[in-house]
Amino acid sequence: MTSSPPSAAAAQRPAPPARSAALIVTTLSLCGIVVSLQQTLLLPLLPMLPDLVGASADDTSWLVTATLLTGAIATPTVTRLADMYGKRRMIVLALGISVLGSMVGALSDDLALLIFARALQGVGTAVVPVGIAIMRDELPRERIPLGVALMSATLAIGAGVGLPVAGLISEHLDWHAIFWVTGAVGLVLLVAAMVVLPESPVRTRGTFDIRGAVLLSGALTALMLAISKGSIWGWGSPTTLGLVAGGGILFAIWVPLELRTPSPLVDLRVSSRRAVVLVNSASVLIGFAMFANMLLTTQLLQLPEESGYGLGLGVLETGWWMVPNAAAFGLMAPVSAWLTRHFGPQVTALSGCLIMSVTYVARVFLSDNLTQVVIGSVVVGAGTAMVYGALPTMIMRAVPVTETASANGLNVLLRSIGTTTASAIVAAVTSASIVTIGGEEATSEGALKLLFWIAAAAAVLSAAVTFPTLRMPDFAPEADRSGTATTSRPTRVVRGRVVDEHARPVRNAVVTVLTTEGAAVDWGQADSEGQVSVAVPGRGDYFVVTSADGWQPRSRIVTLDDDSRFPPLVLRHRLTLEGTISDTDGAPIADALVILTHHAGEAVHSTRTDEHGRYAVPRPANGRYVLSAIADNGATGARPVTMWEANRTADLTLGTPLA
Repeated sequence: MTSSPPSAAAAQRPAPPARSAALIVTTLSLCGIVVSLQQTLLLPLLPMLPDLVGASADDTSWLVTATLLTGAIATPTVTRLADMYGKRRMIVLALGISVLGSMVGALSDDLALLIFARALQGVGTAVVPVGIAIMRDELPRERIPLGVALMSATLAIGAGVGLPVAGLISEHLDWHAIFWVTGAVGLVLLVAAMVVLPESPVRTRGTFDIRGAVLLSGALTALMLAISKGSIWGWGSPTTLGLVAGGGILFAIWVPLELRTPSPLVDLRVSSRRAVVLVNSASVLIGFAMFANMLLTTQLLQLPEESGYGLGLGVLETGWWMVPNAAAFGLMAPVSAWLTRHFGPQVTALSGCLIMSVTYVARVFLSDNLTQVVIGSVVVGAGTAMVYGALPTMIMRAVPVTETASANGLNVLLRSIGTTTASAIVAAVTSASIVTIGGEEATSEGALKLLFWIAAAAAVLSAAVTFPTLRMPDFAPEADRSGTATTSRPTRVVRGRVVDEHARPVRNAVVTVLTTEGAAVDWGQADSEGQVSVAVPGRGDYFVVTSADGWQPRSRIVTLDDDSRFPPLVLRHRLTLEGTISDTDGAPIADALVILTHHAGEAVHSTRTDEHGRYAVPRPANGRYVLSAIADNGATGARPVTMWEANRTADLTLGTPLA
């Protein structure tokens, strides 16, 4: 086999020049803004749509719900396909579908066709996480934080810009112009994406998990329908409760299926890592707090002045005063990137959460005039921008390179669930607290203050969830212990299989790949068949460490040439819990029944001692257990045992049998 150091292989693929990197970031960011605009431009016109299309308000609300549903369904599917078959390809596909939706909407007056058009536009939501994954693959390392911060912020930038643009369209143009504008801009960006964006060489291939996609789509549809329509149908209605129950059942079926699937739609083995769970939990809460800011600010700006707390602005004026909020996201992206480079993404995210929570508390007492309302909205937006800019970097540092798009897709999906929940809770609280002002119904001041407190609590909880990540090894800088950064980017995916000495798969084994100098390259977790994929810069010698719970870890030097597979990674020595069972005189007891139970009560293993009183069982997962035994004469004994990473010896003396 031919061998060359990874650094030399990386030299074969130099980082793109600054102009090329800037062009990639600009193109992807504009794509993110336009797909966000497609989702928000219609919102200010919802009160007028029943008259415009001749339908009820309940029916026209499906124009929003359809986009939410397809966005939720498409995001995990498109991002997984991006990891498997090419990120640029999926960007083009998602943009193309959303542009088609704009064209259908622009030429339609029928409500059913408009709902179909909005459903197609929702597919564009997947552009953002796939764009973030492209940045990880293509940008020089020092430019990734800024690119990711800008791309992540586009979800809020588009939402903020959408309000004034919708106001201008409603005052000066036919409402179909909403679709014409997004369609025309989307078409231009579709061409730009095909010309500017390179196709990522990091592809996992494999077989797409159709069963998992269908089950997850059904579960998400039920959940999103229940959240978005619950306030209309009634939170306790049979329809709402039935959807929640149906979604729960589908999730219960989906989870074990994904754990058994060799190439799952969502790799739950990676997603269940503590670091990823914490980041995703924070994402739901921050999504809630971000959207609450937009909803409450627009209400304060539009509520009648006679209320004593509203400012009585129209749709267009409200839109213009929301522009500073959108601008804060763009302006804070470099700040977020600088903080991430110098202090780490977790510090950036925690700081943003604290800024949001303090500002929300201040807004309870300082929302009396236009200046206070706008400044409060902008400061919350600035904190949100810091968190949004850091979350994808936190995710990417906690997952393998081969899972970048799908992991970010799950993160964006959870943020969307947070925003949808915010919309539902705001609607529920405001509708339950209505006052009559000048013959018109309006939200009470008490309801708005309560919602500010709820948003502050969400931001505080997000900070509490983010805090443990400060000391997590998953969020260490991408460098080895000596501080030598990995400067080469992955150009190929190498696959392998982790097995035991009998060639049986070792599930959930973790394979870590480093250079021979000790710099981190990538890692991967084996699936249900022991298959694992990692991304490497190119041909050369790599230091591969293989570990699995209950097994003695192994390391070896692996030489990679043009083959795209590792040799089998064999774990030979199973770790055990072993010891001797004896009586009070110290004599070993043969054929005693030995039982290992978890401290919470579940039975784990059982065996019998040999003629020398010895027993051995496979070492269980780390944790606290109880070792107990019973002899043929009725003598019993028990002791606590704590397992941690290695072989364990635990002897046990049985007491005198009861008469």
